[in-house]
Amino acid sequence: MNQLDLNGRHAIVTGGAAGLGLAITQRFLASGAQVTWWDRDAATMASAQKALGALAGKVQTVVVDVSEHASVVDAVRQTVASRPVVDALVNCAGITGPNVKVWDYPPEQWLQVMQVNLNGLFYCCREVVPLMRARNAGRIVNIASVAGKDGNPNASAYSASKAAVIALTKSLGKELADTDVRVNCVTPAAVKTAIFDQMSPEHIAFMLSKIPMGRFGTPEEVAAMVAWLCTDDCSFSTGAVFDLSGGRSTY
Repeated sequence: MNQLDLNGRHAIVTGGAAGLGLAITQRFLASGAQVTWWDRDAATMASAQKALGALAGKVQTVVVDVSEHASVVDAVRQTVASRPVVDALVNCAGITGPNVKVWDYPPEQWLQVMQVNLNGLFYCCREVVPLMRARNAGRIVNIASVAGKDGNPNASAYSASKAAVIALTKSLGKELADTDVRVNCVTPAAVKTAIFDQMSPEHIAFMLSKIPMGRFGTPEEVAAMVAWLCTDDCSFSTGAVFDLSGGRSTY
């Protein structure tokens, strides 16, 4: 593992207690940072925090439903009460939704995907950016997807939400370009985590067939990119999209 300097930094990671969020947390901790998890599942956070062993004390947990604006506002209040400086925000919380055709997509599930993947990310950025602007420093990394570039069949809501995340990242990056707050996103191809449990076997096979490397990405590979984007070395990239697709998407 290459050494990255995040000593003394504090990062909020949404959905941090599992999957990509947990891998990102582990990389941050190994790089010297403290982490606050925002997650709606208190039991999952408690179990994951305990599993960190000696590093558990460097992680604080806040129960929050990112799809509810008031919950995010309260999460900020709880977080800064004990850790007033927020150096990084990683928006990792997300859901896939069902694998069906557009004409069969249940409207209520479409709205749920948008509420978590897009609106939740917007709420988090909206409430954390003022803290970073006040210090003229910070890093925001949004977890998008190659589906947001290419559009996956039978995953229209997920693809549309991640395309919107890419666009929001570009807009916010430009809005903050005259500050020292950097905003970027990553677009992984399929990474084998528990989120696969929300997908059909046929959809998983389709995603693998599109990756020239012939394998899925690993959470650790995504975490390495995200951690670098949160360092001071990432100084001239903002509003950018960083590909992690095994060669699937090269634009």
